[in-house]
Amino acid sequence: MAYKRIVLKLSGEALAGSEKTGIDNEVIKSIAKRVKTVTEMGVEVGIVVGGGNFWRGRDSLNIQRATSDYMGMLGTVMNALALQDDLEKMGVLTRVQTSIEMRAVAEPYIRRRAIRQLEKKMVVIFAAGTGNPYFSTDTTAALRAAEINAEAILLAKKGVDGIYDSDPKINKDAKKFDKLSYLDILSKNLKIMDATATSLCMDNNIPLVVFGIDDPDNIVRVVEGERIGTIVKED
Repeated sequence: MAYKRIVLKLSGEALAGSEKTGIDNEVIKSIAKRVKTVTEMGVEVGIVVGGGNFWRGRDSLNIQRATSDYMGMLGTVMNALALQDDLEKMGVLTRVQTSIEMRAVAEPYIRRRAIRQLEKKMVVIFAAGTGNPYFSTDTTAALRAAEINAEAILLAKKGVDGIYDSDPKINKDAKKFDKLSYLDILSKNLKIMDATATSLCMDNNIPLVVFGIDDPDNIVRVVEGERIGTIVKED
């Protein structure tokens, strides 16, 4: 086993499957199944979910950015509850913690409680981003990973299997990187994460594994230490 405690970052788009919006039940079920496998291997799993399948804060032209970001945070809560539901149907104890208080729906995010739940082998899903506008869910993943002392962030990407020097969908000659440093990402302006999230990972020395979620078994492969995708860490 390569890691004992991880943060798995799932984009909202990954949960939409072949649909552009909403939730694909089969996709969520297949991801939940692999998360269950990982927990049975003894790995403690925190999950950060995006909300892009419902709303992308930065894409709205007519709504104030801060308001738009809050709407996106609510989208992440819907994704978190859907994932929790599937995990619990499979017998995996799961808690959703939100950065914005909504006690009728989920627990508020409390760092020490989250760590205790992970130690009890519960899956903890972190929803509602950081609770602040202007911060991406990638930044949330970096922040939560630092707070809970995760050994790595697993960044699951839809439609791409690692980090390339240009968009492989547009450029057939795009070169895939097996290993990078955080400085490489910032200096080469590789758009895998925003600069805030990248800097946070770099400052706290948290390794990042970027891999494709189109085959959900990749989650298990990464945890087992198989070299797939791109690993980002300081030399």
